[in-house]
Amino acid sequence: MYGTEQIREHMPILCADGNTHGVVDHMDRDFIKVAKDESGKHHWIPMSAVDHVDQHVHLKWRHHEIEEKWLDRDPHPEHQH
Repeated sequence: MYGTEQIREHMPILCADGNTHGVVDHMDRDFIKVAKDESGKHHWIPMSAVDHVDQHVHLKWRHHEIEEKWLDRDPHPEHQH
């Protein structure tokens, strides 16, 4: 997780295979909250999936793995109504 303290809002998120997979909405503790996609939904990616950060957030996961592993609900129960 090299450079995770450098993650900022609106940074592009890149899969391990080089495809763009959204942008950072904001940091949500130990997760990256991904900005809403075409369906109008947010998703959360755990910080453990981050490989490194430069001008992009580079993930360890390939494109097909992200949609299998990311969360489509807020992982923090206190945020849920």
